[in-house]
Amino acid sequence: MKRAWILLGLCLFVNRATCAEWEPLTAELLKAEKPGYGGLCGVAVDHATGDVLINVSDKGLYRSSDQGKTWRKHGPVVKGRTEWPGCMVLDPTGKSKRAVFALVYGAPIGLSADAGENWKMMEGKSTHVDWAVLDWTDPEAKFVLAIKHEAAGLVIASHDGGKTFAEIGKGYSSAWIFDNQTALVAEAKTKDRPKPKLLRTTDAGKTFEPVAEHHATALPKLHENTLYWLVDGSLISTADQGKTWKKISDIKDGLYGPIFGKDAKHQFVLTKAGIIESTDGGTSWAKPVAVPKELKGVSALTWMEYDPKNDVLYVMKMTSDLYRMVRTK
Repeated sequence: MKRAWILLGLCLFVNRATCAEWEPLTAELLKAEKPGYGGLCGVAVDHATGDVLINVSDKGLYRSSDQGKTWRKHGPVVKGRTEWPGCMVLDPTGKSKRAVFALVYGAPIGLSADAGENWKMMEGKSTHVDWAVLDWTDPEAKFVLAIKHEAAGLVIASHDGGKTFAEIGKGYSSAWIFDNQTALVAEAKTKDRPKPKLLRTTDAGKTFEPVAEHHATALPKLHENTLYWLVDGSLISTADQGKTWKKISDIKDGLYGPIFGKDAKHQFVLTKAGIIESTDGGTSWAKPVAVPKELKGVSALTWMEYDPKNDVLYVMKMTSDLYRMVRTK
């Protein structure tokens, strides 16, 4: 009894998540469905409802409305798999049920108007891509950017909602679209380019101008009118569509995020050391929460999500189980 009271007391003074444990959620589903190479390969959470979407290689999407206790098929069978965090995105503005689905292997980029129940596939040139970004302000999503997988950072662009694509050029790592004319692309860091830049276009990709000198690999994250980006050891943001940037804080080995809670003050970032949490908009961070030991560390293929409605963290790595942490109140 004395030991229990001591543990309870410790939980009151440390990060809430450190007093909770990771729980596996999808082993039975994956065994029954017999997925293709990659197994479980993506996760996204509807922050309004708490529903969880997962991508199962060569099988498509499955949905849970009870924090991963039970799963049901969601939408059609879609051949292929996602790999990188950001391949599967629900509308970050929260103003629609649209979703984009970028497969590294398999079908072309998919766009859904109903959170994945139905998909409209783009032109065949958009197969074999690491990620896709689009103009969420446009109901027709005419402006689309994507980076081809294992193609020296080749970015392709569409101006007709994915009916046709043309090459922008090689040497890039990630991007974001603000509207039908304004976007950002990040140059890849190479031996010949040790100091890559963030480039901005205001003519839908015809020309680009440098706006900052940063190395960014993960896709940026939008919250209302502010875009956040993990870059070379820090978290930066812009509130004017990339014209100017401010540094929010240092973050060592940041890989993905931030994922937001109920507001922009509450954030999570995935780092090589684990998941870190901020409650002051990214100015300060709690100590890392280690990912499940079964993941054997964190890599570029590790996904993280958060359900602000039920205060639940999710984490997985391609081919792993999906793990849930119901945080201690």
